[in-house]
Amino acid sequence: MAGVAALALSFAGTGQASAAGTATSAEPAAVTASSAADLPKHAVTGYWQNFNNGATVQKLSDVPSDYDIIAVAFADATTTPGAVTFNLDSAGLGGYTVDQFKADIKAKQEAGKKVIISVGGQNGTISVNDDASAEAFASSVYGLMQEYGFDGVDIDLENGINATYMTKALRSLSDKAGSSLVITMAPQTIDMQTPSAGYFQTALNIKDILTVVNTQYYNSGTMLGCDGKVYAQGSVDFLTALACIQLENGLAPSQVGLGVPASSSAAGSGYVSPSVVNNALDCLTQGTNCGSFKPSKTYPDLRGAMTWSTNWDASAGNAWVNEVGPHVHALP
Repeated sequence: MAGVAALALSFAGTGQASAAGTATSAEPAAVTASSAADLPKHAVTGYWQNFNNGATVQKLSDVPSDYDIIAVAFADATTTPGAVTFNLDSAGLGGYTVDQFKADIKAKQEAGKKVIISVGGQNGTISVNDDASAEAFASSVYGLMQEYGFDGVDIDLENGINATYMTKALRSLSDKAGSSLVITMAPQTIDMQTPSAGYFQTALNIKDILTVVNTQYYNSGTMLGCDGKVYAQGSVDFLTALACIQLENGLAPSQVGLGVPASSSAAGSGYVSPSVVNNALDCLTQGTNCGSFKPSKTYPDLRGAMTWSTNWDASAGNAWVNEVGPHVHALP
């Protein structure tokens, strides 16, 4: 993620394009993850910062109600490979206590929201690359779910992902947590250029239990769209033509979301105004308000949008969620 949390790699247009290849088109399977059954058809995801990096410091109770999924950023690695823990930054958050945090999670859930623990970020070097680390990951995340009441996990690993063992880890977690488990992902753009990439492979491997993939359409260089053309970040075409790759290569529309910064302060590059996000949502779901790229069909079940972060949004007067939130919830 952005800010303290993630600065993605940059790729030059020509070099990146030749390396990534052109995505092929395949009809996506009709998948509705059971984990998403009690979420709104169209959902808004926001990352909540468990640290103070200059954005507005919030308690979970301060997060506006238009956020349907709140990803707590971030879990911390332990000395055991694959295992994670969580340490509330009480000092950095003005004395916010663990008991208050747990109570706020419960209150959000009683209001129909999902609160999940995000694993990774720029500084979250967590390796799941064998059976032991896969089980350590699953057991430790499930332990955090039991301790804090988290509804699931967000995978925001930005230093590589092993599709074989992350798949094992998430399936083990699903076996422990049951069908109510929420699993989200926040890959960088390069991770979702082709279905053979590790992140994309992982998403496809678990699509029967996957809630949503909110690709980070920022902190990125130019990338290929599903039409094989190169697009630059910061435009409606970048959002729509890149999301199209996932929509045409195996993920259900309900498992695809658009990840964007809440403000220009929230990312190094790639910020777009809320109106551009809404145009991209309209383009993909209804075929209206497109830029130069127009998908060959519409995807009315598109899940929605994600932002980094609720804190940066609050610093900008909640301008992002106030405009994008109602628009997402009013989609067809």
